[in-house]
Formats: sequence, C-alpha cells, structure tokens
Amino acid sequence: MTAVDTNIIVRLLTGDDAAQFQKARQVFASQDIFIPDTVILEAEWVLRFAYKFEPAAINTAFTKLLGLANIRVARPETMATTMDWHRQGLDFADALHLAACHEQSRFLTFDARLARKAKGLSSCQVEAP
Repeated sequence: MTAVDTNIIVRLLTGDDAAQFQKARQVFASQDIFIPDTVILEAEWVLRFAYKFEPAAINTAFTKLLGLANIRVARPETMATTMDWHRQGLDFADALHLAACHEQSRFLTFDARLARKAKGLSSCQVEAP
C-alpha cells in the first residue's frame, strides 16, 4: 500500500502540471493507495483557496476519488459522514472534526455557525462552552 501527499491529489484533480498529472494518474492507476485524513483535509483547503473550487465540485471530486476500489482511508465511516455533511452545507473541516467525534457526547466550539448548521446531524451535541 502506498500513501500519498496532498500535492499528488491536487495534481490528479487539477491537471495543472501535465507531467505531474501523468505521474499521479499512473500512481492511482497502478497501486493500492492510502490517503490520510490530514491529506484529504489539506487537499480540500488547497482546492478551495488556491484553485477556487466550489464546495460542490470538491465534494464530487472527493466522492469519486474515495470511491475508487484501490483507495483506502483510515476511517471510512468517518469520511463518508464527513462527505455527507459537507454535501449538506457544513464546512469540510468542521464536518471532519464533528464526524471524528461521533462517540463523544459533546463537541465544544465558539463557532455559532457550526453549532447552528450541525444541529440534528450528529448524536454529539455541538455547543458553546
């Protein structure tokens, strides 16, 4: 199994460097790939800020990428929940943070927008301290 860095995913999804895109494509086509949660989180940020991808486009790209038979993530259920909540309008990082805390009773935040948007999504109560 081969783990990949953010720049490999970004090259694959943007094709902004032809040579690196071809190398990334070859890696994904020929190997079993592990993508750490931290890499997915960073890739979302890079695609949104540096490449101006819209959240829906990022969600679609990640859904397709993570759905490939040779792709593995550390916690598939957590990532599936993250993708679902992101599709429903939660910020990607917030969705990942909250999905990773599903076994906890409370998630404390000063982010009122997160608390409002997360209402009813998780069994974990999102609230201000």
